[in-house]
Amino acid sequence: IRTAIIIVITLVGIYLVIGPRSAPRASDFTLQGVKDNLAKNINLGLDLKGGSHLVMRVKTEEYLTRLTKNNEAAALLAAKDAKDEAGNPLGVTDASVIAENGKYQFTLNLTDASKAPAVIDAVKKKVELVNWTESVSGNSIVWSLPAQAQSVLKEQATEQSLKIIDSRINAFGVKEPTLQRQGRSDSGQILLQMPGLENPERVKELIGKTSRLELMKIVSPPNPSPVQIYPSKEAALQSIGGKESATRKVLLYTDRDESAALPNTPPDQQPKQYVVVETPAVVDGSELRDAAALQSRGGGSDYQISFSFKPAGAQKFGDWTGKNIGNYMAVVLNDEVKSAAYIKSQIFDSGEISGRFTKNTADDLALTLKSGALPAEIQYQEERTVGPSLG
Repeated sequence: IRTAIIIVITLVGIYLVIGPRSAPRASDFTLQGVKDNLAKNINLGLDLKGGSHLVMRVKTEEYLTRLTKNNEAAALLAAKDAKDEAGNPLGVTDASVIAENGKYQFTLNLTDASKAPAVIDAVKKKVELVNWTESVSGNSIVWSLPAQAQSVLKEQATEQSLKIIDSRINAFGVKEPTLQRQGRSDSGQILLQMPGLENPERVKELIGKTSRLELMKIVSPPNPSPVQIYPSKEAALQSIGGKESATRKVLLYTDRDESAALPNTPPDQQPKQYVVVETPAVVDGSELRDAAALQSRGGGSDYQISFSFKPAGAQKFGDWTGKNIGNYMAVVLNDEVKSAAYIKSQIFDSGEISGRFTKNTADDLALTLKSGALPAEIQYQEERTVGPSLG
């Protein structure tokens, strides 16, 4: 009996190693079939199979800088929109920001210091400032980010990047990749090992993409007038007083009208066009629920990206479009206006990005949008290609 049990267990063990995980076929028991099943059933690590070893760092300082600037723009907009009990403006003149050398703060300047409490209330209703400390000095209100809050936000940014990278590398089907934090808790370092990876450059490109999507209002006369386009950045800046502000920004407009393109001229040599947009954005990529690459309606080799919002983003977008029927909206991807259209009616939960995308670029873009924008840029500190001879 003991011998029979040993034989049965041995045969079962051999079958689990070389046998298929689904219903067996005759081809599974050929030499090639056994090799294929072995490759599927046994996961070899980086030392035995070879692959890519990457050490990357999340630029958390960049994340805090952008957070400070975004809060400054949102606070200024909220304060200027607010009114006192008599219906008069609160007298906010301008704003300034400091984001360097570990110091992150923004300031609102007032004409009347007595209205500071009303300004603070108006800002807190529309801007998330839980981690920020406020102080009033004369005619100025200052919001600062303490060192402890900076550490917490850096930790959150690194964890968010880790989750986003994990969701992106899963698309490559690599078995048992190693993805983990490395170094001190505030170093922002992440280790990635991918056994058997044959195209590490595409993975680096896909991981490093920020793919920041924003929907923004274009400063332009409403439809039926055409969208206001400027032939140069200088001309666009001149229309807003010569420089960008906390509420106005100039972006490159890449959705070219083919009839206006110069004949026999490559796309990268066509004259550039610019538009002025309002900041902050109406909604951004963090409020996306899903994104997918679809073939363009006209067929051919061009693709477009369809996206939909989470409930909170859909509600915010619906409220804004309901109040801006006839105005022009820009679909902004990585600080470039990919398309612009006027609001025909109230829109809640979906939209699309059209353009000359190939299938691969559309798939990669949809994946990065769906997984969310990285909170900050990724910097590669170490890169090694490991051969299987190590094992």
